[in-house]
Parts: sequence; structure tokens; C-alpha cells
Amino acid sequence: MKKISIIILSLMVFLAGCGGNETVYEISSSADELSSVISEESSRETDEAQAQTEKADESDSANDDDKTIYVYICGAVKNPGVYELPMESRLFQAIEAAGGLLENADERSVNQAQILTDGQEIIVYELGEEIPSSDNAVSDTSGNGKININTADKDALMELPGIGESRADEIINYRNEHGRFDSIEDIMNISGIKEKMFEKIKDYIEV
Repeated sequence: MKKISIIILSLMVFLAGCGGNETVYEISSSADELSSVISEESSRETDEAQAQTEKADESDSANDDDKTIYVYICGAVKNPGVYELPMESRLFQAIEAAGGLLENADERSVNQAQILTDGQEIIVYELGEEIPSSDNAVSDTSGNGKININTADKDALMELPGIGESRADEIINYRNEHGRFDSIEDIMNISGIKEKMFEKIKDYIEV
């Protein structure tokens, strides 16, 4: 816009010397009209940019609203039920949402540091109650029998070929420190699980 003003001013000076005051007046009027058009165009572009920014902010806000999960917690908690929690929540947060544990709850029946997934069921058993080996690992396997390495407990992980107690502990510790595995290949971040081991277990795991 500054360059246009300089060009117009130069034309005004040139034509003033050649054609008198009427020419100067006509050029000046045209310059004013052009400046008005440029100003209106600039204002319109600014409004469009602001509208796009607001739309992007609304989209981000909507995406944030989607970042929640629903879990069902029952057993020895004060208020069993389905709860909405932020994604990447841990089991202790679900327990807090359910009002906390009952006095007779067996805290060892659950891993309170476990990262939760959408649709997960958590059963908190009472002291002295027999805990079936498959419970609290029900959501660790899908209908195809694969083990979810983001939710599987120690016993479930040890069912994988070549995964013993120490490696199962390493997987759980890594999960607690770094969060969810984004892909099954991420399990190779665990010490002792490299390509050969991954080839043995890749068909049995999922995220």
C-alpha cells in the first residue's frame, strides 16, 4: 500500500506540471477512492483471518471435548457405576470418582497405577474374596484373543511367548512412566524386547 501511494504521488506531481490544477484534482480524487478501496479490502481480509482463527479455536475445543473415556467400576467402592474421565487417566482416579474404596476392599486386587482405556471394566474385590485370574484382565484381551499391552496386568503379560516375570514388570513400569504404547512396535522400547522377541509376540498383542 505504501508503494502505491508513492506511485500515485509521483503521478500527481508529474501531471501537475503538465496539465494544471484540474488534472491534479482528478488524480487526487482517484487516489482517495483507490485508498478507500484498498482500506476496505484490507479490513475484509483481516475479518476473514479472524473468523478462520475463531473457527480453528472452536475445532480445537471440540477435539479437547472428545478426549475422554468411559469406564465401569464396581465391587468394593462406595459408588459403583460408569464414569467419564480424561484420556490417559489411571485406575486410582476412577476409584476417586467412585467415592473411594470401602473399608473391606482388597487394594491388591487392582493396580491403581494402571492406565485406563475406553469401555474398561474394573472390579475391586473385598478382603478374603477369591480373585479369579481372568478378572481385571478381561479388558486386557479382545475378542480375537490378543493381549492389550496398554491394559494387561502382570499375569496376562506373562502369557505372551518369552515374557517372564521380570519383562512383564518392565512393561508395566515403562507404561507407568511413559504412558500408553501408541503402536505394538513401541514395545521394543523395553529393554530385552528387540526385533527377534517382537516377531514372537507381535501376533498376540494389540494396543
